[in-house]
Amino acid sequence: MPQDLSDAVSFADIERARGRFDDETVVKRTPVERSTSLDELTGGEVHLKMEHLQWTGSFKTRGAYNKIKQLKTDDELTVERVVAASAGNHAQGVALAATKLGVGSTIVMPKTAPQTKVDATRDYGATVELVGQDFREAMSYAQGLVEDDETVQFVHAYDDPAIVAGQGTLGIEMHEDLPSVDTVIVPIGGGGLISGIATAFAELSPETRIVGVQASGAATVPRSLDKGVPQTLDSVDTIADGIATGGISELTLSLIQRHVDEIVTVTDGEIARAVLLLLERAKQVVEGAGAASVAALLSDGLDVEGETVMPLLCGGNLDMTMLQTVLVHALTDREQLIRLRVRIDDQPGKLQELSGVVADHGANIQDVRHDRSSPELDVGEAYLVFTIETSGAGQARAIIRSVRGHGYEVRHLNA
Repeated sequence: MPQDLSDAVSFADIERARGRFDDETVVKRTPVERSTSLDELTGGEVHLKMEHLQWTGSFKTRGAYNKIKQLKTDDELTVERVVAASAGNHAQGVALAATKLGVGSTIVMPKTAPQTKVDATRDYGATVELVGQDFREAMSYAQGLVEDDETVQFVHAYDDPAIVAGQGTLGIEMHEDLPSVDTVIVPIGGGGLISGIATAFAELSPETRIVGVQASGAATVPRSLDKGVPQTLDSVDTIADGIATGGISELTLSLIQRHVDEIVTVTDGEIARAVLLLLERAKQVVEGAGAASVAALLSDGLDVEGETVMPLLCGGNLDMTMLQTVLVHALTDREQLIRLRVRIDDQPGKLQELSGVVADHGANIQDVRHDRSSPELDVGEAYLVFTIETSGAGQARAIIRSVRGHGYEVRHLNA
C-alpha cells in the first residue's frame, strides 16, 4: 500500500515558511493583472498571477529559501554545501537562496539544459556540473554527491515538505490577491508547486477549484492517480522543460489526491500558442511551463465560462532558441507562416512572375529555393518552394488561389 503523506505539509507550515521570507531580494510579492483578451476568449474573468516576474524568473526560490534557511541553527550553518538537480528553474532558486544564506551550492543539470539557465545558475553563485541527457540522470548523479557526507545537504526539487511549504506561500498570496477566485490553474512537473498551493487553498478557500496542468509528453499525474502510486516515464517529450520531470513522489501524489480537483493535459502545440498569445496580448515573455496554465485555459478540456479564474504563470526563463522554435510553430499553426511548393517549367521569369503574385496580396517572401531533383518531375521542370509571411489563413488561401489561377500546380506543405 502506498504511504499516505497528505498530512506531511500543513497550512501552519506554509505560514511559517512565509515568515522566513525576510529578504525581499530573494522572494518578492509578484503582481496580478487582468487579461480582457483572455476574458473574451474564455467567457470568464481572467487574472494572471505573474510569478514569472519573481527573482530568478520562477517560483522555485520560495521552496529553496524555506528549506535552506532551516539548515541554520542560531545563525550557525549546520551544513557547508547544498546539492540539487534541476533542468534550470530549481537550479537558479537553490543557487540564489544558498548564496544569500552563505551556503555553498553545487547544481547538477542535464547536458540538454538551456544555456541561458546554466549561465544564470552560475551567475547566482553555484558550481554547475552538466551530467546526463535528462532530469533523472542528473538527479541520480546529484544524489550520489551527498552520500556519507554530513556537511552536504541534498535539496530536492519537490519531494520535501519544506520545499512544498515554501511553494505553498504562493497559495496564500494568490488568495490575498483575489479572494473571490473560483478556479486556480497550476502547472505540474513533480507536483511540489500545486501541492503547496492546494494545501493553502484547502484552508483559506476550500470551495475554490484547483486545476493542475501537465504537458501531454510528460504527463505522469493522470496515470499515478489511476494506479494510486507514483508513475514515472522512461522519457519525456515536451517544449516545457520546466515541468518535464518525468515523475512525481509519494508526498506530492498524496497531496494532489487530497486537495486537487482536476487534472488537464495540453499538447506542445497548445503550449506554443499560449506562449505567443501571452507575448502578443499580455506583453509577457513566459516559458513553456509557465504558459501551460493558459494553454489549459484555452483548451477544450477546461470550462471556465462565467468564473473568476487565476492561471499561474510560474516561470519566465524562456531560452531564445526555444522562443524561435515556439514562434515558428505557432505562426505556422496560424498560417501566418506558410510553405508553398509550386511546380514550374524551369525557365527564366517564372520566379519573378510568382513573386509578383505574392506581392500583389501584400505578403512577404521570407525565402525561396529551387528543387530540380524530385523524381516526380519531368525533364525541364522544377519546384519552387516558398516560405511566405502572411496576415493569416485568409490571405494564405487567397495567395494559393491566385497561384493556381495563373496555371500553376501548388501544394501547401504545412496544411
